[in-house]
Amino acid sequence: MSFTERHTGPEAPVEAPQRALLPGWTQYALASAAMLVPCFWQSRIQAGDLGSHIYNAWLAELIRQGRAPGLTIVPQKTNVLFDLLLSFLFRTMGSAAAQRIAVSLAVMVFVWGAFAFLGVVARREWALLPAIAMLAYGWVFHMGFFNFYLSLGLCFWALAVGWNLAPRRLLAAGPILLVANAAYSMPVVWACAVLGFLWLARRLPAKRGRLIAAAVVALCALHIVMTATMPTMWNGWQIRGVAGVDQTWVYGREYWIVAVGLLLVCVALVAESIRRNGARRLLGGELFQVLAVTAAGVFLLPDAAWLPIYDQPLLFISQRMSLAAGVLVLAVAATASPRAWQRWSIGLLALVFFIFLYGDERALNRFEDRLRDTVAQAPPLARVVSNVDPKGRIRPLTHAIDRVCIERCYSYTNYEPSSGQFRVRVTGPNPIVAATGLDSSRMELGKYVVRESDLPLYRISMAADGSLAVDSMPAGASIGVSQWRELQ
Repeated sequence: MSFTERHTGPEAPVEAPQRALLPGWTQYALASAAMLVPCFWQSRIQAGDLGSHIYNAWLAELIRQGRAPGLTIVPQKTNVLFDLLLSFLFRTMGSAAAQRIAVSLAVMVFVWGAFAFLGVVARREWALLPAIAMLAYGWVFHMGFFNFYLSLGLCFWALAVGWNLAPRRLLAAGPILLVANAAYSMPVVWACAVLGFLWLARRLPAKRGRLIAAAVVALCALHIVMTATMPTMWNGWQIRGVAGVDQTWVYGREYWIVAVGLLLVCVALVAESIRRNGARRLLGGELFQVLAVTAAGVFLLPDAAWLPIYDQPLLFISQRMSLAAGVLVLAVAATASPRAWQRWSIGLLALVFFIFLYGDERALNRFEDRLRDTVAQAPPLARVVSNVDPKGRIRPLTHAIDRVCIERCYSYTNYEPSSGQFRVRVTGPNPIVAATGLDSSRMELGKYVVRESDLPLYRISMAADGSLAVDSMPAGASIGVSQWRELQ
């Protein structure tokens, strides 16, 4: 009996895996080294919220030293694992090393978790590893949602372990899910729902169509309940996330070349699998059904919800979960053995994707160098805000000021303490960060009007010629917004 038959049952393809050119450990070591190159190829890792995470690791140290009045650290069960790792590394190795090590670990967990999942539910197809790499360094990564990212990677490990629902394997998957929940709860809820769906589907094989219909109805009902009980935001454009290839759209529109190309290759692989194994076998199988329900959730669930327990909304729900859909699409594609042109196409798309990323991250690091030099003109440990940001799907400079401010100034706009979603919290008015989530949001949007209690406050702004300046803000002045257009 083949590996695939043992782990996924008779519905899975049973093609023999190709013979490896190198010993297993050598393949994994070389692939891991290649996967980590984007974590070291620039002076800094450019990943959105990463700047905020490392800045709050510094604030946590100030709190422990009694140097941050109005702030405290609270214990919490979720949305904290990456921050704890980053904080430990910050204390022991400093800011730069902490970011590189923590992000590298998260990438390894996600990449090999996704790869292990593909190997269990379909086949261990090395030709798809560059596609996994593109997803790994896609939208979620560059938004800096590393607690979610780490949790999803752990959930793929848990699903790989527990997919066949054997009691011992489910028992082994449980602790992985508990650790994943410490990172972020959303992927854990999804993984448990997947395991629950598999349990029902295998006990009611003749009623799988009804199960899928019931799952979609439940998603619609959840959408209705959320919309009725809290402010939410849903957009029909969420449909572009159902296949997960939108994760490769990071900055400019040129990334759509990669997204469309990856989608076409995956469609070709799925068509090849249907030709070899039959449409009923593939489309009626558990893996495709899990993908179908996940894709339905990406489209149907609101992308944002204003939960009463938080001071700021929970954002990008469907856009985050499209990363899970993307890995599932690759898993379905892995049920076919790629032809030579498909292997080369995936490799070429990955090359183009990472060339785009290198150029854009280089531009961002150059800007952060200028931002650092400008902040140095402000008094030590002054309150500073930056109103410079590009438009686009990702606003990569929103938290650049946070990282620049470590040990130099206070990033007054920093949203984490006032959001109520992280372990560093605001306990009242303070000289370090905005006291409320509303104030922080208005500062980010440039709509905040400076109060007397904010002074002294310094603003970093961009002139028409692209030069940066630091200004002392008077009470009654608006923060405003200035656009950096290099990535557009």
